[in-house]
Amino acid sequence: MKNEFMQKAIDLSVESVKNGGGPFGAVIVKNGEIIAATSNSVTKDNDPTAHAEVNCIRQATKKLATFDLSGCEIYTSCEPCPMCLGAIYWARLDKVYFANTKNDAKEIGFDDSFIYDEIAVPIEKRKIPTIQIMRNEALIAFRNWTAKEDKIEY
Repeated sequence: MKNEFMQKAIDLSVESVKNGGGPFGAVIVKNGEIIAATSNSVTKDNDPTAHAEVNCIRQATKKLATFDLSGCEIYTSCEPCPMCLGAIYWARLDKVYFANTKNDAKEIGFDDSFIYDEIAVPIEKRKIPTIQIMRNEALIAFRNWTAKEDKIEY
């Protein structure tokens, strides 16, 4: 079954290229059933976050009516970028299967190594100026969250 799910992700990536999207596809499976299946739509949607994995997570959470995808696995046609990997962890997916590597993606112009590098750089030395302001004012929301008794933790 794993190969069938991966083939679906690969087919979605191939179809996406034909339809003006990026060469990436993803499938989320729960209990041997496809819950969500989609592709990259960054250029089609003018949304830099519309990677296949993120789109697939959005579909799956809507279908299952939960932000917690524990018990699910994701099959993606390429090793997830840092944003998608973060989304996968936040969604609590149990396992990630991928086909192409990040080096394969780099060879065709999808190089995310600079993002991995930037994460390790001290804030004051990042390429995009990153400046902390108004921390004390912002801490109010954190204090309110901490005190909230009926919060839904995630």
